[in-house]
Amino acid sequence: MRFARDEQVARGRTALAELPRLADLLAEPDGEIEWSLQGVYGIDRRPMLRLSMRAEPVLRCQRCLNAMRHVLERVSLLRLVRPGTPIGDEELEIDEFDTVEVGPDLDVIALIEDELVLALPIAPRHEQCEPPQPAGGSQKKSPFDVLANLRGSGRLQ
Repeated sequence: MRFARDEQVARGRTALAELPRLADLLAEPDGEIEWSLQGVYGIDRRPMLRLSMRAEPVLRCQRCLNAMRHVLERVSLLRLVRPGTPIGDEELEIDEFDTVEVGPDLDVIALIEDELVLALPIAPRHEQCEPPQPAGGSQKKSPFDVLANLRGSGRLQ
């Protein structure tokens, strides 16, 4: 809270491989996230954090199954409340910021990892790609092809 009230700034770079909850979502653990955390005041003069992130994680395309680099640039505004403070339903419905409980020692790297996981696409895909072909390059025949052949031979009317 003091960090936000004093409008302090922290910046850093963290290797994506150091973020264990992110590891399952990556095709390759290469790269890093560049981040900036700044204390700000909201319109209602309540302490907030502005988290800016930039990363290019390597994800797995859900269509072709190949690795793809995903450019991620995000700014999140986080309203801070003390642990146990009730968060009203109206506050949860506001899209401009998220409300986060913070104690005296905030784990900044865990906060960055949370925001990064939330920022990733659910089903990443290349803009242009083809689904993988079966081994051997031949197209798998549809079970309905057999019915079409039977119908064409006169055996199925």
